Formats: sequence, structure tokens, C-alpha cells
Amino acid sequence: MKDNVTRLRLAHALENHSKKSKQHLWSSVSRKIEGPRQNRSLVNVGEIARNSKDGSTVIVAGKVLGSGSLDHKVNVAAYSFSESAKTKISKSGGKCFSLGEFMGENKSVKDVIMLG
Repeated sequence: MKDNVTRLRLAHALENHSKKSKQHLWSSVSRKIEGPRQNRSLVNVGEIARNSKDGSTVIVAGKVLGSGSLDHKVNVAAYSFSESAKTKISKSGGKCFSLGEFMGENKSVKDVIMLG
């Protein structure tokens, strides 16, 4: 139950941020987070590597899994991470952010890639 309340609060905060900032990406992420677990994205590190360049920022409205390899620096914001995914992203020089942290720190989502 506790995770459900936290998830719904995050979805509500993302929706409010979308309205205030007039950036529709946050609304899309909010809808995915708010929905059932089976509709949330599962994205592997290998997929992030294929769809990003060095220094890119990627948002995943779900969980990042550790399958695959990453050979360049990527900053990833996601609802959750597996331990192996965190390790691979950190070893490549990138950083892992929760969606709430990323939303608070970044004013613009220009050049941000959404996967999943």
C-alpha cells in the first residue's frame, strides 16, 4: 500500500509540473506511472545504449533493467532501477535519477529522450 501512495503522489506531482511548465512530456510520464503495473515500461540498458548518444538524458516511465551493455555516458531518470542497471550506468560515467529528482532539477526537457 505504501508504494501505491508514493506512486500516485509522484504521478500527481508530474501532472502539476506539466501544467505549470507547459511541457507535455511530464503529462505522458504521469499517465504511465499512474496506470497499472503491466502498462509501465521495462527498458534494458542495451536499449538505452542503442537509442542515445554520449551525454544524452533519457527518461523511462517504468523500470530500467540491466540486460545489455552501455559504452557511453548517459543520464537516466526512471521510476525504478535494478541494481545491475545502476551499476552499468554508473560505470559508463552516467548518473541515475528518480523521476521526482529529475523533475525538480531540470527546468527544460529539450533534447530529453523518452523510452518505453
